Amino acid sequence: MTHSATGRPGPSFRWWAVVSAVIAPVAMIGGWQLAAARQPPGYSAIRDTISALAGHGAHDRWVMTLGLVVVGCCHLVTAAGLPVARPAGRILLAVGGAATVAVAALPQPVSGSAPGHTLAAGTAFLALTFWSLAAYPAGAPVGVLRLPILLPATVALVGLLVVFYLELHGGHRIGLTERLLAGAQSVWPVVILASVFLAGKGKPARPAVARV
Repeated sequence: MTHSATGRPGPSFRWWAVVSAVIAPVAMIGGWQLAAARQPPGYSAIRDTISALAGHGAHDRWVMTLGLVVVGCCHLVTAAGLPVARPAGRILLAVGGAATVAVAALPQPVSGSAPGHTLAAGTAFLALTFWSLAAYPAGAPVGVLRLPILLPATVALVGLLVVFYLELHGGHRIGLTERLLAGAQSVWPVVILASVFLAGKGKPARPAVARV
């Protein structure tokens, strides 16, 4: 539970942060599923990246582009609505969200790779891997925001990130490993928000009611 400037306990999260956290994995997973279904038979979800679905050579590339923009914006909203987390973690989540939007704004060319896209994707993956560990509360732990949970969760995300990096250099399951990593990163904020809610340490912010 956080504290306001008046010293009174403040909300651990905002209700709209729950909405944004839930929408993010729906947009990510639903986006790549719908976009992949619109590709010609040669596309492989195991072999080909998510970025290829939003690249210049993709059919109906707007589907995955929109999905990435929605995911990025959701992370920005979630970061703003989770006051129980340390500012460092919220900043990293926001950076991950902004970088995800940049991934959509800097699509891959028909052939080869765009340096700006690669930089944005790398920034997003790194920020979304470490944000929750940096979000460890300054006060009492809330929900899964406690080191015995955050540490192994971060290690698992690092493991997925390493496997994806290795696949990028000659692997044949790039698409699969990227989906595992991106899917886990999009679902993790939902788990955190749900745990904070169930912990009962704080309530969503409610509009102030003026007293006569």
